[in-house]
Parts: sequence; structure tokens; C-alpha cells
Amino acid sequence: MYYRCEYESPLGTIALGSNGTALTGLWFVGQKYFAQGLPDDAKRVRTDELPVFSQTKRWLDTYFSGEEPDFTPPLEVEGTPFRREVCQALLEIPYGQTATYGDIAQKLSEKRDGTRTSARAVGGAVGHNPISLIIPCHRVVGASGSLTGYAGGIDRKLKLLTMEGANLNGCFIPKHSTAM
Repeated sequence: MYYRCEYESPLGTIALGSNGTALTGLWFVGQKYFAQGLPDDAKRVRTDELPVFSQTKRWLDTYFSGEEPDFTPPLEVEGTPFRREVCQALLEIPYGQTATYGDIAQKLSEKRDGTRTSARAVGGAVGHNPISLIIPCHRVVGASGSLTGYAGGIDRKLKLLTMEGANLNGCFIPKHSTAM
């Protein structure tokens, strides 16, 4: 059975999804790929508290207060083995830092004894990250430092990185951005 609840963040409503024991989804409501992978009934039904939702809300409260959370709620990434592998690599990007799609591809290639992984394949997996924020896909930037490819929107990505104190010198910030 799947469960859902919502959290009001400074950047908009966030939907949380769970299988009852672990967090399986975290999306800004209306973002690209919103609630992808959850059964239709979980997308419609809002449930009462589960321990994993309480833990996740505490993580989000800490994060949005400008502090780095010192714990991670139980996570269960559903998807292909490659997507799960990319999500694990995302968890290794430190708070307030960024990595490129190419950096992640290189890291995965090294773990696979040199079997080449393309940055484009990594980008596809990052874009479908089912547990946004906690699995920090917003910390991934383009090879040139461009703030690209965030399903929650570039403005949110910029606000998240700024809140974390990430060094954005050299990053290309699109002109349409209203985040600063």
C-alpha cells in the first residue's frame, strides 16, 4: 500500500510518498514527473502521519531553517538499477557543493571497472530522481557550470543552492531566473 501527505515549504507545497516504512517519493507539487511511479490511488489520497513522514518533515524543517540535517529518513528508491545507482551517487554530493553530470558519470565508470557511463544517461536518471531534496539532484550542474535540468524548476534550484551556501561563482544563471 502507498501513502501520501503534504508539507508546506518556503518554496511551495511538497508531496511525500511512502510504502509505509520508507520514503519513496518527494516532489514539489506540479513539478515535472510529479508523483511518477506511485499508483494512481496514492496520487489522490492524502493520509495521516506515518513515522517516516514525521522523520521526513523533521528533515525538511531542519533543511529549510538553513541547517544541514544530520540524519536521513529511511529511503527506498524504486526504479531501474541504474537509476538507483545514480541516486546513491547523488547522496554523496556534500551539502553546499555541486557536481557535474560528467563527474557523476566518471564516478560510476570507476565503480564499474572502467565501463563507460555517459553524462547524458546520468542526466536522464537525475531528472527522474523520485526523492528530490533529500537525494540532492539540485546539486548537479552542467559541464560549464550552467544551472540546468531541475524538475522543480531552475528558480527553485538556484534558491536551494543559495540557501545551502553553494559557491555559484562561474555558474551560468539563466536570464529568466527570478530567484535573486
